[in-house]
Amino acid sequence: MQAGLRIDLLRAVWVLISARMVRLVLFDIDGTLLHTGGAGVNAFAKVFETEFKAIDGFHGMKFAGRTDVSLVREFFQLHQIPPSTENFARFFERYVFWLDEMLRHGKTVICPGVLEFIRDLKALPEPPVLGLLTGNIRLGAEIKLRQAQIWDEFETGGFADDHELRDQIAVAARDRGSRLIGRELSGDEVVVVGDTAHDIRCGRAIGAKVLAVATGGAAYAELVSHQPNWVVRDLRDIRAEEVAER
Repeated sequence: MQAGLRIDLLRAVWVLISARMVRLVLFDIDGTLLHTGGAGVNAFAKVFETEFKAIDGFHGMKFAGRTDVSLVREFFQLHQIPPSTENFARFFERYVFWLDEMLRHGKTVICPGVLEFIRDLKALPEPPVLGLLTGNIRLGAEIKLRQAQIWDEFETGGFADDHELRDQIAVAARDRGSRLIGRELSGDEVVVVGDTAHDIRCGRAIGAKVLAVATGGAAYAELVSHQPNWVVRDLRDIRAEEVAER
């Protein structure tokens, strides 16, 4: 066999093998990776009260699985506050201050099995790229994960800065992962890990597989009803190999 033909054949075989593996795993943050003791919600409330003098109607809002931008927009609508670029900037400038303050004086807890699952993914023979797919703005995500000392575990991600809609955040996260890997990823090369129906939906929006964990915003039975690829009570109940090798 000619050397050039042999090299081309080996490359073709490698592409076929690698295409059978998950190349990108994207994690939600709140309720999936960690719990902040309500610091994020409390920081929202503090800014609404101190900057916008608005306190009514806040506690009826549903935070799980939402994006920061959509939550602020909903609150502005409830209180007839103009959703201007200036008001959003004003809100988030103070939000990250109060979030950092509350996290430093609170208690952040990593969800069961998270550290072991990440470790095992990274120990695979062909480890996938690990990223984030979150409704947090990027700086808010960094503040939370640095407090838990796990920010540096992730190479890329999609955030509320990218888009107000979570499905579009998923597109941004997948595309950044593709650029890191050096080629466009197919949906079945991506796994989204999350704790709500919103995570399941946005994973499906990019054709990804979804691992749902009942450690946050939704009960186990509710997650099962949305038929993700896997449902576990926490990440101790599944092996990295089950998710990354298909």
